[in-house]
Amino acid sequence: AGFYPYPTPEEQWAFWSRYVWVNRYAPAPRDTYSKLLRLLRDKDYFVLTTNVDHQFQKAGFPRERLFYTQGDYGLWQCSKPCHDKTYDNYETVRQMVEAQGFSVTADGTLEPPADGVPKMAVPTELVPRCPVCGEPMSMNLRADDTFVEDKGWHEAALRYQGFLDAHTTGRALYLELGVGGNTPSVIKYPFWRRTYDNPEATYACVNFGEAFTAREIVDRSIVVQADVDAALDELLEVQHD
Repeated sequence: AGFYPYPTPEEQWAFWSRYVWVNRYAPAPRDTYSKLLRLLRDKDYFVLTTNVDHQFQKAGFPRERLFYTQGDYGLWQCSKPCHDKTYDNYETVRQMVEAQGFSVTADGTLEPPADGVPKMAVPTELVPRCPVCGEPMSMNLRADDTFVEDKGWHEAALRYQGFLDAHTTGRALYLELGVGGNTPSVIKYPFWRRTYDNPEATYACVNFGEAFTAREIVDRSIVVQADVDAALDELLEVQHD
C-alpha cells in the first residue's frame, strides 16, 4: 500500500500516518525483543537489522549496538532528496491520526473513532514538505535510490564495521532471526561468508518455514524451523535451568 498512487497527498499521508503509528509508536503485541535482550545482556554482541520499526531500542537495546540499515518509520526525508538530513515525525504523525478521528491512549495504542468511521485524508496543512527546498517529504525507507543515509546511519555503519573487524577470528555466533528472501545480501549472505571464513564461527538461523544454510558451512550451522518468539522462550528456559 505504500507504493499505491494515491489521488492526493492528503490520502497518501492518511495511510502512512496510521501505518507508522501502529508499527513504530504503538506498543508491540509481544515482548519478543525483550526476550532477546535478556539472552544477550552479558554477551559481546551487535545487532544488524533490516527492520524499520525501532523495536530494538524500545525494548532497551543500547543505541550504540544497533545498525538499522534500511531506515526508520519514525523519520522523514526530502523526497528528492536535496540534502542528507532526516527528521523526527512523531508529533506530526500523531496529529495526522487524531485528525482522522483516532485517539491515542496513554501507552500509545491507537483507538478507532467512536462511530468506527475514520476520515480517509489528513488536513492539507499537515502534509509534510522539505524545510530546505519545499518539495514533498517521504519516508526514510530504502525503497529506491533516493534513500537518505544520514549522519546517524553512517556512524552506526562504522560501529558495526568495527565490531566485525574485531571478530574476524575466534569464537563467534552469527545469529539470524526471521530473515527472508527479500534482501538476503544484507544479513544472510554476509553471515554465511563470515562463518565460512572463520573456522571457529557458527551460523544459526531461526525462521518459521524458511530456515536453511549454505552447503559449505552445514557442519557449523544450527537451523531451527520455528517461530522466533517460541524459540526464544525455550532458550530462556534452558538459560534459567
